[in-house]
Amino acid sequence: MSQKAQLPSLTGVRIKTRKRDEKKQYDPVGFRDAIFEGLQNAGEDLENVARFLDSAGQKLDYRRYGVHLIEILIAGGLLSPGGIILQDGEVNQIKISLFGLGNEMEMIRAFEQTFIKLIRRYKYLEKMLEEEMRKILVYLKGFTEEERTRLAQITALWLASGQIPATIIPVLIQDHQVKDGMALEFLMELLGILKQEKGSAAVTTVIKKSGAENRLMEFFPATSQQQTEENFAKAFQSRDLAEVVNFRKQVSATNVRNDLNRTLTDAIAEEKSEKEIVAELKEFVTKTGISEQEVAVQIWQCVMNAEEWSKKEDLLQDQVIRHLKNHVALLGSFTSQFKSELQLLNKIQEYCYDHMSFMKSFNKIVLFLYKTDVLSEDSILKWYKETHSSRGWSVFMDQIKKFVEWLEQAEEEESDDEE
Repeated sequence: MSQKAQLPSLTGVRIKTRKRDEKKQYDPVGFRDAIFEGLQNAGEDLENVARFLDSAGQKLDYRRYGVHLIEILIAGGLLSPGGIILQDGEVNQIKISLFGLGNEMEMIRAFEQTFIKLIRRYKYLEKMLEEEMRKILVYLKGFTEEERTRLAQITALWLASGQIPATIIPVLIQDHQVKDGMALEFLMELLGILKQEKGSAAVTTVIKKSGAENRLMEFFPATSQQQTEENFAKAFQSRDLAEVVNFRKQVSATNVRNDLNRTLTDAIAEEKSEKEIVAELKEFVTKTGISEQEVAVQIWQCVMNAEEWSKKEDLLQDQVIRHLKNHVALLGSFTSQFKSELQLLNKIQEYCYDHMSFMKSFNKIVLFLYKTDVLSEDSILKWYKETHSSRGWSVFMDQIKKFVEWLEQAEEEESDDEE
């Protein structure tokens, strides 16, 4: 009789899971409690606090709980959305934190140094600090006025030392913070401390680096006509931040010039008539209040940029006069003021100096603009004797000397005739 075959059995070695491969339970509350215990033992001595935080990094998982560590050191506890302290335990907030400090700036500076020591020891916390600050800066409404002030002060110190980037500043522009004036108050406190620490230049530098130079007015509520230049100046000057007001004026002027440049460049490229371009520019001047002198300078720059110039100097001299003939009416429409003529002369001089191939064309350009009534005799003489630029002057003076002598002689003869 044939025996029934036995079923195969599964055999093998059972692989044990290594402890290091076991997934640890995520426990921010347990981490918080461990930090609380260490901070309470360290007391209010910041040297002891720094030593504890340094040694705790060897035992507690800062890589995993770094953002929670930063929340605890700033707010004294774990933060829920909106900036509210998480209520999950017998002790939810501790005084040994930024928000638990007094109002003296020396204490804020000392606490900031504790932070810096910790971040130098554990470099990965630097990126976490930036990320956490981007989150905390939208929680202003959840903090008290004193807490917001301390947060603004330490933010200024971190910006001054380069610990966090200036690009976090636009994060403050949130509707719920702007409408109550919290974002503006925070910004002014921050910039005021920055000025005390690093001077006026640091204030404008940080604004430039933040990318918010064109958004400063957005810190003011849009209601009740608060977004006005007068209100802007009044607010910042009241906090001894006149450099912010001046900086805004410079940025606004630059924006106007850039808009003018684009408008003019597009009009020339589209080959609009001189009459159309003049009408368009005059409307722009009325709307923006830009001066005629600035318009004259921008016209020159755009007109010269609109042509592809010959590399041969002998051909270039004829080419530049032919090109200017097409736009002389445009230049003439915005040189009605004596100052505009002087500005244009200096711009031509600097242009020819910066573009060396035009050096020999300078005399011909000035003579042509004189003959076409863009430049007057008086403005050329004034420029030659008093207001010319120093750039390349010896070369340009030799070129135009005979023409100036001729103008002076004509002026004397005219004076004699009048007598």
